[in-house]
Amino acid sequence: MKNLTRSSDSEAQVISMDTLRNQKNPWVLYETEVPHSRFCDPGCGVSPAEKLSPEQLKLLRDAFTVTPRAGEQQIQEDRPSARRRNNRGRNEEQGMKFEEFLQVLRRVIGPDIEDTWVERFFNEVDISCTGRVRWQQLCSYLLLEYTERERASIPTAALLDSQPQITHCTHNKREPTVRVVAVSHPPPLRYISVSKGGQITVWNSGLHILKTVGLTGDPTEEVANTRRFRGWTTDAVYMGNVHKVAIATDSRDLHFLDVSTANVFEDVHLFGFRSVPTALCYWHDVQYPERPPLLLLGDEKGGVHLMWFLNPSKGLFNNPPKKQSGPHRIFFPDLSEHSKMVSHRYIPNIHQVPINRVMFEPSTSDIMTSSESDTSSVVFLNVTLRREPYVWKINQGAKCFDYSASLQLMVTGGCGRAVRLWTRFVTTRPVATLLGHCATILDVAIYPPVGQIFSYSRDAELRVWDISTHLCLKTLRLQFPCLQPGRITEHGNFPFLFLSPPLPVETLPHLVVGCKDYLARLYLAETRRGRGGWLTSEQWEYGPEISVALSCALYNPTLGQVVTGHADSSVSLWDIETGRRQLQILNAHGEDELLCMTLDSTHRRLITGARNGTIKVWNLLNGLNLHKLEPVSNSEVTMLTCLHDNKLLAVGWSQRIVQYDIGAAKDLYVRADMSWKSGGVHKSDILAVCQCPALGVVATASHDGEVVIWRLETQGPLLHLQREGQAGVVPPVDSLLFLQHRAANRKLRNRGILVSSQAGCLCFWSVTGETHTYGEFYAPEQPGARVLSLCSDQPENTILVSGDTTGWLQIWGISHYALEVQHESVKERPTLLQRWKAHERGVVSVEVLKVADRLFVLTASADGSAGLWTRDGDQVGSFGQEVMWNISDAAAYQREMQNNLREDMEEEGRTESDGVGASKVKPQQTSQEEASCTSPAENDHEQPQQPMYVFGDFCQTVASSHRRGRLFDDTDHSNHC
Repeated sequence: MKNLTRSSDSEAQVISMDTLRNQKNPWVLYETEVPHSRFCDPGCGVSPAEKLSPEQLKLLRDAFTVTPRAGEQQIQEDRPSARRRNNRGRNEEQGMKFEEFLQVLRRVIGPDIEDTWVERFFNEVDISCTGRVRWQQLCSYLLLEYTERERASIPTAALLDSQPQITHCTHNKREPTVRVVAVSHPPPLRYISVSKGGQITVWNSGLHILKTVGLTGDPTEEVANTRRFRGWTTDAVYMGNVHKVAIATDSRDLHFLDVSTANVFEDVHLFGFRSVPTALCYWHDVQYPERPPLLLLGDEKGGVHLMWFLNPSKGLFNNPPKKQSGPHRIFFPDLSEHSKMVSHRYIPNIHQVPINRVMFEPSTSDIMTSSESDTSSVVFLNVTLRREPYVWKINQGAKCFDYSASLQLMVTGGCGRAVRLWTRFVTTRPVATLLGHCATILDVAIYPPVGQIFSYSRDAELRVWDISTHLCLKTLRLQFPCLQPGRITEHGNFPFLFLSPPLPVETLPHLVVGCKDYLARLYLAETRRGRGGWLTSEQWEYGPEISVALSCALYNPTLGQVVTGHADSSVSLWDIETGRRQLQILNAHGEDELLCMTLDSTHRRLITGARNGTIKVWNLLNGLNLHKLEPVSNSEVTMLTCLHDNKLLAVGWSQRIVQYDIGAAKDLYVRADMSWKSGGVHKSDILAVCQCPALGVVATASHDGEVVIWRLETQGPLLHLQREGQAGVVPPVDSLLFLQHRAANRKLRNRGILVSSQAGCLCFWSVTGETHTYGEFYAPEQPGARVLSLCSDQPENTILVSGDTTGWLQIWGISHYALEVQHESVKERPTLLQRWKAHERGVVSVEVLKVADRLFVLTASADGSAGLWTRDGDQVGSFGQEVMWNISDAAAYQREMQNNLREDMEEEGRTESDGVGASKVKPQQTSQEEASCTSPAENDHEQPQQPMYVFGDFCQTVASSHRRGRLFDDTDHSNHC
């Protein structure tokens, strides 16, 4: 052991908070995250925001602020403090006590109103526990509640990117990209873009160029052994089952490119059409590959070509009679010579102007086309021509459309700048007309999984619309470098490449948008995001159980609740008496992992911290997000603690102590206070923090094994403590715990009052005496395990509870441990009172709580379970189980424990009869029998041994594990090892 003391701050230079604020918007992490959702137990009654009508709110306002006139019926006439009404400002300042508030609500709502509902309403508003409610507080509460409910009712746009990835197509030679197609075979996913001038570019999934080729031109125009393509492309389509890309041009031809290998080349050139093909569509039956695939070509004369390929496994057309240089050229009028391979049909005069879109619906065998004609804007035509077509007539026609068979919905856009929604069989009027675009709409797409529509206009504006509410959820102006003020940028005919499920493996839904010679890619959510509200009793009873890993848990004695924090950024509140869930918050920090949480001094607010550095304050009574705290960095917050005056301290990978004043905060956003002299003190990530009010100090511990004691009064370091490691390796400190009873006792405060957990070894420190090391012992039963969580029965400090990475829980008797002054630290274990296997994986949180004059132990694990135990190891239950418990009925869970022990003994007996020895847990072991933290030579016969850490093994363990309950993840800094 060695003790290190420093009296001054480190001189290392650190980036100031003001500099960070100038470099970026500190609130951008909150603005881009997935909104949270809250689900309240319907047993709590109707929300005040739903129960109070506008008329009742007006009467309630008058009761707070308006002096009654003579002769009018007044609501507040029986109010004890009526004589104060003449001083309006004083009345607002004083507010109402609960009894006054109850009388007012009885007159406003009715005499039958339940007292428990009013009490809950009062407590939700009086979040600071002042005992009074003011009108301004009530307005703030109702405004926040109404805002949350409105936000929860409106879905969130599926776009995951605030700004997309933009890539320049340098080979386009400043020509626009006409179409981008996605090629999934051979894997991985590739993109192929076709420029207006016939330049084909192959991209990888990261939008990096792999290959470029050009379309071949007319051989009669061959100059200098080259065939340069001299026309314009009009459309392109990927033919998935034959691994080809068909490209149409204004030279009245089709070019078929083979993309089955990395060597993309032109395979077939079909030329000599009577009119220019302007739009392409390809369909093949995935479930029945033997069915002939279909290629549809809409042309400039308003007709559609249909080409069925009869034997695609052997090719699209007959093989050439002799080997040719370049692609196989086929004259379209000679297509009848390929009748065994392809069947052709032409449907003329569907439109009077060129077709700009063509689709095929296999379930109804309908051909769907669109044009800019006022009289035939969109036409649904059956292939058999036996039914009358459906014709939509839209002013200024349709420049684009999309159709969803699952929703029976069509969406159109065009020069009219309106997005119109149509049902499948009604052509006379749209379901809705969505206004907002200021330029011609070039493309639209329906995203059925989230019930949203994407539309893109010529001014590079992308809008996201909700189908059910017809609201514009998001407007995004894509910042293409080619955009110039006052100039209209040229676009291709088909700006969208929309990839939605089903998708290749490890491919997320996304949207690729083309603008001149640039491409932008935006990723999309796979499911609808942003929801919340009050569930019905049936939905609540059979709602989602705990399944994902827990990162933390705590007990709220004021509200009688257990709060569990989960790695998927969800928070659940449970009734300690029954185990029933009362409130659930999903996506509390968006999609970032929730790591830590704590309560404020009133126990009415919950503060949570996440991996991305965000910190939020929540109302524990209704799940409202009260405050969002300014993040210091984009790195994780590992621990939080709230001082008695509601000053919050946050520590983490920033290696600093950050303070927030949440008691005086009135705005949603709260600035960080960097007044603590913590810059450069810790040289590694801070993993733990614990406060001691009796001594006025705070302890922090870091990844390099250093423990720093800070004085609250000066906000500066007071003492540095560090335990020597083995083989030159100092493992991280996983947990800290102040023994508050000893710290408050003048005779004991100079003894071992601070417990630290380091590589499974529990060390007892003094922070005020001359000697700082008072005892240490190895707690887990297995070598190499670590203690992730510590707790004691505050303020008595008769027991110490430790939970380790193997899922075991130990309860130690420490009434007299580490109290004697010795020259060397005590190496013996205290009395082991109980130990049991609580979870399958590491115990990330443990807390001793007192309910009905009995001690219980709360545990939370990385295996996704949270349990409540008696001090003797009887399991009361697991939070989230179907059967509710009664914590006052001790006989029920003691009987269940006895049954489990009986089954274990029977299983042990069967095992021993088979000749296999089975070891049982010993509930009582003396400190002499369990001594550890000594050399292996002295205790070879004892179990367990203090593990010897080898540098390479320890680094490998750290790199392959997770932080806190998951140990440490592989994103930790390399200098940790």
